[in-house]
Amino acid sequence: MKRFIIACCCVFLLAGLLLYGYYFAGLHVTFGAREEAATTFVKQEGDQLLVDEGSGYEAFELRGVSVGAGIPGHFPTDYAIDKDAYLRWFEQIQQMGANTIRVHSLQGTAFYEAFFEYNQDNPDPLYLVHGVQIDDYSQNSYMSALDEEYLSTFKDNAKTVVDVVHGQRLVELGSVAGTGSYSHDVSQWVIGYILGTGWIPRTVVYTDMQESGTAPYQGEYLSATADASPFESMLALMGDEVIRYETDRYGQQRLITFESSVSTDPFVYPDEIESDFEMYASFDIEHVVASDRAVAGLFASYQVYPYYLEFMDYLPKSESEESSYFAQYVKQLNEHHSLPVVISEYGMSSSRAMMRDDSDSDRTFGAMNEQEQGEYIAQSYAEIVAAGSAGSILFCWQDEWTSRLWNTAANVDTLKSPYWSDAQTGGQSFGVLSLDPGSDRCVSYVDGDDEEWSDDDIVGESGGTTISMKTDEKYLYFMVRGEGVSEGSKLYIPIDTTSKSGSFSSVDPAVSFDRAVDFLLVVDGVDESRVLVQERYEVLRATSLGKTDGEDPFADVPAIDSPVFKPVNLMLQTLSNRAALDGGKGSDARLANTWKLYQTYETGKLVYGDANPEREDFNSLADFCFGDGFVEIKIPWQLLNFSNPSEMQIHDDYYEHYGVENMKIDRMYVGVGDGRETISLFEKSLKGWGTNVTYHERLKESYYIVQQMWAYGVDPKELWQEEDDASVTDASTGDEAVEGAAGQ
Repeated sequence: MKRFIIACCCVFLLAGLLLYGYYFAGLHVTFGAREEAATTFVKQEGDQLLVDEGSGYEAFELRGVSVGAGIPGHFPTDYAIDKDAYLRWFEQIQQMGANTIRVHSLQGTAFYEAFFEYNQDNPDPLYLVHGVQIDDYSQNSYMSALDEEYLSTFKDNAKTVVDVVHGQRLVELGSVAGTGSYSHDVSQWVIGYILGTGWIPRTVVYTDMQESGTAPYQGEYLSATADASPFESMLALMGDEVIRYETDRYGQQRLITFESSVSTDPFVYPDEIESDFEMYASFDIEHVVASDRAVAGLFASYQVYPYYLEFMDYLPKSESEESSYFAQYVKQLNEHHSLPVVISEYGMSSSRAMMRDDSDSDRTFGAMNEQEQGEYIAQSYAEIVAAGSAGSILFCWQDEWTSRLWNTAANVDTLKSPYWSDAQTGGQSFGVLSLDPGSDRCVSYVDGDDEEWSDDDIVGESGGTTISMKTDEKYLYFMVRGEGVSEGSKLYIPIDTTSKSGSFSSVDPAVSFDRAVDFLLVVDGVDESRVLVQERYEVLRATSLGKTDGEDPFADVPAIDSPVFKPVNLMLQTLSNRAALDGGKGSDARLANTWKLYQTYETGKLVYGDANPEREDFNSLADFCFGDGFVEIKIPWQLLNFSNPSEMQIHDDYYEHYGVENMKIDRMYVGVGDGRETISLFEKSLKGWGTNVTYHERLKESYYIVQQMWAYGVDPKELWQEEDDASVTDASTGDEAVEGAAGQ
């Protein structure tokens, strides 16, 4: 009996180890040469993608949209999106006219369950392009991409994704999310794998330097050419490994690509461009070739955003060139490659604040309303098609509250980012689906209709004029009512948030207050209304004066009670003086030091309009609107130096802490007046909402514009307005756009 028990224990232990190896570690045994029987429903032929939907291979234009993993109240790694949400989204995505979904990395089990359920028995299924990421630690460590630790992590990630799409994997998702059991086989709809989602240029260069002299990789399915760099050999190795693994274990193959971008494209630029625009890294998928055993093949993929092509200002081009830099650049990519080219990431942000101003056009990074977002998506798509691309993937489906970008990230608590929506960061608003505060609707719409305001919202009254307030996870809302309130009147709304600084008066405009204030909201008609900040509490000065003016912010600190109120500015990712590139640098000592300073723009200036999405004249960027005897205003939390409104945290004194530190408040003070007398302020209690976030979904105007061109076949040229008769969609006019700039 004892031997029987021991034997049973051994059998169970062995079975457990085998199950662990198969479902957790991807271990398997191959019997025979299964690669000869590998099947595929998608393949590359020349510069085209072909898909077999049951009646033979036909040309396929990939029209995709990226779906993120985040929703309000959760980090992406919480895997909090449920199956019902995915099913709803898949239907809306297909109704928009997309035929493909892209995910950048492993998703929660609900995604694959919903994807399987949506496509099963669906005569017109959605396809999937699945990304494989290399973790941030490996990307930012001093490791060559051919280092064993780097490769091991990358291979494990890739094999996990392959097993997951075949429904044959258990994955430890983390202590919070637990273990994911991936049992739904969605492989029949998976077009291909994107290995590496945006390479860090220094990883490319470091690999090429460290591994110089490495022989080009030669594999069964993919090999590197004789002139391939060490990094390109790594790509061939990884692609070969993924094809081999899927072939051996599942007898199937899919398309493979390695996503590049403007910063790692295959072109050779002048030295000053490489140096000043940090375009020093390069790799070329043309240096990776497929053998006959790779039955699906390869395609080239690039992230290309129109506002990151400023370097083309300094390249030779034809005087008759009329197409945009985006059109020229995408055409150049297609001309370079013998493989199909997919623009795997492009899009526009409808955020309130701007991150970058494009010198070539008015396609800015941010400060674009939802209508404009859709128009420029249509314009970019037309240019992608005209260039001869095999497909494109729009970034992205839903807005993501967790996104923070470089010029505002230091101003907020990024560990609390899922719990409030920041209109001041451009990264949150790339989606065509908005995730707005409130369970069914926002607490207020700035639209000239006061139906949502009641006497309970009144904070104070002065001279017959009342000021009311509301808040939600994105804005502070103000409503001022009085007989003299109109577009022709001027109002001053002082705001006090911190006791550390503030002034009892302002010199320009000349206004006084009965307590020290930090901000002054000036309502001065539809064109000149803005938020001003007391100079001691100006975050841009404290954090970025060296980058914008070349001065030390701590050398001459503003007084705590300074009466100077300044416009609220935001730094752009645009340098002040690019003239240095044409030979000016060094000829003037001061120019040599100042040309690298960054531009700023006034983000505190308020936009007039109707912000109610149900209205015909809806403007998603509208900050204020007049009604009959009142005005409604909404202000983003960050514009008033809130770093985490979910817990009512604001910036502490910058000059006590040498930068941004947070402190908690439970009240603020606001007032209203015309400036002729000292303005009294009234207390408004504040209470954060913690992690109890409310939100609702709303399809943006940009969604319906994309739907018109994709689902209804409207010519994209008809979906935006040109200022002149010059078409920017005909990429064929740009033959000499980058002549002499790009070497192959």
